[in-house]
Amino acid sequence: MSDTLVEAIADLKEEEALNLVNSKVEEGADPKGILDEARKGIEEVGNRYDEEEYFLPELMLAGELLDDIMKILEPELEKSEEAEKETHGEIVLGTVEGDIHDIGKGIVSFVLEINGFEVHDVGVDVPPKKFVEKIKEVEPEVVGLSVFLTTAIEDTQETIEAIEGEGLRDDVKIMIGGAPVNQDMTNHVGADDFGDDAMEAVSIAKNWVGVN
Repeated sequence: MSDTLVEAIADLKEEEALNLVNSKVEEGADPKGILDEARKGIEEVGNRYDEEEYFLPELMLAGELLDDIMKILEPELEKSEEAEKETHGEIVLGTVEGDIHDIGKGIVSFVLEINGFEVHDVGVDVPPKKFVEKIKEVEPEVVGLSVFLTTAIEDTQETIEAIEGEGLRDDVKIMIGGAPVNQDMTNHVGADDFGDDAMEAVSIAKNWVGVN
């Protein structure tokens, strides 16, 4: 048996991980703390994928496990006193072309929503044109680009270049997030900032729209 939720998720022990989440909820643990443990477990899955210990089937299984964990946590997060109901702004969110992962993006989307943002999730493996079309449609304040695979970094840059090519770059702030993301990559692709986790994404988005 795994000692922690992080280990259970990283080892893809579905039943054990869900039992741990339910136990923590019943004990009154902070749902945001549980969410952070889930993020760390998923991050380890990503590390094992990069090291070729895990492959696509394991990524898909991890995504399904994360969905099940979120179903347990959503009611608890919604009851959180810090969850804000007013709308602060709109965000277009998606995983860039060449990357089919949904891991992590679901957490970011949900946490942004409970913190007052209207999120338009355009899915995974999204071509630049689709991002551009959605930005024109909803006129968001923020665009979030999710990237899990190092091979999709150039696709992230191409997406930002497409947004700029359509004359939309000055109208939005662009945030990137995912396993390979750091400040150097942010500078390389031309994004405004990057978030290490869902709560940091919320903090950055709030700062951009002028919410304390």
